[in-house]
Amino acid sequence: MADSSFDIVSKVDRQEADNALNQARKEIEQRYDFKGVGASIAWSGDKIVILANSDERARAVLDVFQSKLIKRGISLKSLDSGEPTASGKEFRLESTLKEGISSENAKKISKIIRDEGPKSVKSQIQGDELRVQSKSRDDLQAVIALLKGSDLDLDLQFINFR
Repeated sequence: MADSSFDIVSKVDRQEADNALNQARKEIEQRYDFKGVGASIAWSGDKIVILANSDERARAVLDVFQSKLIKRGISLKSLDSGEPTASGKEFRLESTLKEGISSENAKKISKIIRDEGPKSVKSQIQGDELRVQSKSRDDLQAVIALLKGSDLDLDLQFINFR
């Protein structure tokens, strides 16, 4: 019997993220506590830029955006936010959506699978994703459960289960 396998990836649905950003922008335009403070949120290339007239307002806009991401099913582990910085009279906060698994995180995941997973499981790094193979599908499901239970700073998806 051939080996069964699956891929571990870390991707963000850009359309869902865009929808969450648009919902957050509409809510900020409508809410009374954001009237007249110059609060805004928008894409700037691959970054999300939040502008407001104070540090607290910028953080409040980020909080609204995070709640919209959660409602849309996007994990906050994939959002990388900095600290608000003053630029002139306004505060600017830049955030990015993390995609792909870095080589050091891939090595960390591989080590977890080697050390704590079933012995028949092999993992191999392929660019920004990991391929996990085994003869037993039960072992592969045990690896998925192990990785879901481990405390990684990544939003992992398991695809191409064959």
